[in-house]
Amino acid sequence: MAERPYLEFERPLVELERKISDMRDFSMGESIELDSEIAGLEKKLARLREDIYTRLTRWQRVQLSRHPKRPYTLDYISMMTTEFVELHGDRGFADDHAMVGGFAMLDDQPVMIVGQQKGRDTKEKLDRNFGMAHPEGYRKALRLFKLAEKFDIPIIVLIDTPGAFPGIGAEERGQAEAIARNIREMARLKVPIVISIISEGASGGALGIGLGDVVLMLEYAWYSVISPEGCAAILWRDAAKSPEAAEALKVTSEDNMKLGVIDKVVEEPIGGAHRDPAATAANLKKEILAALEQLKARPIEELLKERLAKYRRMGEFEER
Repeated sequence: MAERPYLEFERPLVELERKISDMRDFSMGESIELDSEIAGLEKKLARLREDIYTRLTRWQRVQLSRHPKRPYTLDYISMMTTEFVELHGDRGFADDHAMVGGFAMLDDQPVMIVGQQKGRDTKEKLDRNFGMAHPEGYRKALRLFKLAEKFDIPIIVLIDTPGAFPGIGAEERGQAEAIARNIREMARLKVPIVISIISEGASGGALGIGLGDVVLMLEYAWYSVISPEGCAAILWRDAAKSPEAAEALKVTSEDNMKLGVIDKVVEEPIGGAHRDPAATAANLKKEILAALEQLKARPIEELLKERLAKYRRMGEFEER
């Protein structure tokens, strides 16, 4: 059996799964009946899995969101949509492969779907720049958003990035301006916008395509103003403090729901989206379609007013 990448806290699960697999192989090879023993171990595995994944720390959730087998944007596009036509380039500088998007059909609904894309192997990771877009990536996204508005087509955004690329070239070409312009323009696009944080949502890199009418978030994703590592480097100058930073930042889907930053948590299979990508995609698609149905029923001027009010409410507090 091929080895599956796993996280350190998943080790007891992997060892038990391996034991079950070995027992099955032995049973078949030696023609020995071990069904009852295997069934007992499978029940133990189910209990252990539930115990581990219902007690995850915030840092463990961050690690789970980065699982190497977790679905990426193009995976969700292929599982949720049909007739996807990818569009390229910002018409100004280059085609940023960290940002992907194009027209697609979501059941019988035409949509513009845009998101960050990471890579699987070393070559693809470099080509996709680890999901960290340059200014031209954000400008490409805005071009696609404007195209969707022109044809009165709803926008679906899938967020998965450790942040916008912080390189010298990106800064020289106006990284901050590109992100700021996107935020301004997304606030007044005259079409429904549904945002989904599918894994990592870090800083302006996420917010640069993350302003919308409804914000969904997968159960084991994380979303914050900065990554735990970045926070630890600034506050303690020590990456080993990342677990403490994750706790302080309150990065989980439940945290963001309580803070009013997102509108709904989308359930994942226990253990994460990589355990059953198709089921996760089906859950996400269901929530996106439900959100679109509600948004399309509202007058666009009302939608725009509520979109602005939604973000103005964030961070409000009362002194007593």
